[in-house]
Amino acid sequence: MDSLNIIEKIKKDKVKFVQLQFTDLYGIVKSLTIPVKQLPDALEDGVWFDGSSILGFSRICESDMYLKPDLDTYAVIPWLHSEYGNTARFICDVYTPDGKPFEGDPRFILKKAIAEANKMGFTFNTGPEMEFFLFKTDNGLSPLPHDTAGYFDLTTDEAYDIRREMSVALEKFGIEIETTHHEVAIGQHEISFKYSDALKTADNAITLRFVVKAIAQKHGLHATFMPKPIAGVNGSGMHVHQSLFDIKTGKNVFHKEKDEYKLSKIAYNYIAGQLAHIKGMSAVLSPTVNSYKRLVPGYEAPVYICWGRTNRSALIRVPSSFKGNPDSTRVEIRSADPSCNIYLAFAVMLKAGLEGIRNNLSAPKPLEEDLYLFSNEKLKEMEIDTIPPTLWQALRMLKKDKIIRNALGKHTFEKYLEAKTREWDEYSIQVTKWELDKYLEIY
Repeated sequence: MDSLNIIEKIKKDKVKFVQLQFTDLYGIVKSLTIPVKQLPDALEDGVWFDGSSILGFSRICESDMYLKPDLDTYAVIPWLHSEYGNTARFICDVYTPDGKPFEGDPRFILKKAIAEANKMGFTFNTGPEMEFFLFKTDNGLSPLPHDTAGYFDLTTDEAYDIRREMSVALEKFGIEIETTHHEVAIGQHEISFKYSDALKTADNAITLRFVVKAIAQKHGLHATFMPKPIAGVNGSGMHVHQSLFDIKTGKNVFHKEKDEYKLSKIAYNYIAGQLAHIKGMSAVLSPTVNSYKRLVPGYEAPVYICWGRTNRSALIRVPSSFKGNPDSTRVEIRSADPSCNIYLAFAVMLKAGLEGIRNNLSAPKPLEEDLYLFSNEKLKEMEIDTIPPTLWQALRMLKKDKIIRNALGKHTFEKYLEAKTREWDEYSIQVTKWELDKYLEIY
């Protein structure tokens, strides 16, 4: 839609206020609200804001930035309506005073990676599976799951109705929901939506986090995308399905009918690129101290750098697809979690995969056994490596990986490394309850 069509639609939708949304370095949604009468100017010239107040953006001495709404992201926020009128939202791109895209805008970083894929003749499609927990808040914010169901359990409790309400709200944002279900852990859920090009998918993913939290709050619950909020149970992951399509023909270039795995040479190259750079990517895909409490053997979280078809203990797997549907051929990376900045995560995934294609990297042999049952000696014998076990080690690998650093860009790499190193340092000096329980009495 163009600006005139948007203005007309806003009138029909009885919109009185407009939220301009964007994300910070961590992928947290930020916004400012303008009255609808200011929208024509915002569409034409943008809206100024203080970039020095946003994590990872600019210094105080160079704080002026402005937001430009992306017209394709227009939607009425279904729960923000009153006698004064409705509230709509746009996802925005960030610009500097000289009219150039801000190099530290996560959305722009993904756009750059997509442009590189386009030059190689590819469209990058993604489809994330986003898991989250719903917690009660009546005794303060504590990890108290509000149900006792398990994986795919058919429930008729409040959670079932809440997931349906979330789905309806997401559809009003133009997001096509494919499945919703209860996940493995108590209080854990998943909502999956239809795949699309990576930019649209990333916009949809941050919208999902925004919607899920708002609907949960409406019901007196807290929704969290924290990877491992409860010890001893499965954490929340964000498995990302990926494929490349030919820009000219519209065909899935990952598919080859006569191959055993139905994968093309390009697909094998892509897998090899991601396996080669997964250590450098880990600090972006699994970005918190808590992320690595999820990435341990025994909880369906991948730690071994390998790939397979049906093997859910592998880092990358090739999901089954219906016969006669080549468009559904894809690869799934399983180490990411939903606390990541999704724009940055998609950007580094794509850059790593393209590097594998560009350098014609060969994928190792697939592994179809449950690697969690193997001894350390067996894994060493098979030369199976692991992803970094802590955020600190992931950050060290990020510093060594030029491809992933270049994907982020100099500005974001430096800001990200600084922020995450500070996060690790804060964690390192904490005295936890486990330490007190373990050591206080005996020493």
